[in-house]
Amino acid sequence: MLFMITPLRGCRAEETIMPETDMLREMFRMQELLNKRIGVRKAEEMTEEEQHKWVLNYCRAMSQEIAELTDSIPWKWWAKYQKFDLHNARVEVVDMFHFLISAAEILGMSADDVFNYYRDKNKVNFERQDNGYTTKDESDNADIGKGR
Repeated sequence: MLFMITPLRGCRAEETIMPETDMLREMFRMQELLNKRIGVRKAEEMTEEEQHKWVLNYCRAMSQEIAELTDSIPWKWWAKYQKFDLHNARVEVVDMFHFLISAAEILGMSADDVFNYYRDKNKVNFERQDNGYTTKDESDNADIGKGR
């Protein structure tokens, strides 16, 4: 079954036809299975302290993956031996998704939550661009994800 996503007022996105398989939900499902296999309990089974620990673990892991992605790209302007490793760069991006989805799950977010927060934040980012985004003010983030 196909379904339509109608953009929010102010968004520039076109209406999008989603494939029958919801890929983001499937990624969350697969990551939950992997986390279970390696012994990471669900967020609701953790204490708040354990949740903090795991979010921090995932932040550190993502930082490392960003470094590995950076190393896939010839960023050393003084070194002539470097080559762009497109395949490895793509793998590092996927590695970041593993940890990002895990962090989202620890924060109690489903694939639907991530999509809704993303959509809301995307709208804010367009509004910031429309208004010049000349000052640092994150008060426009206050309503993101509210009412869900």
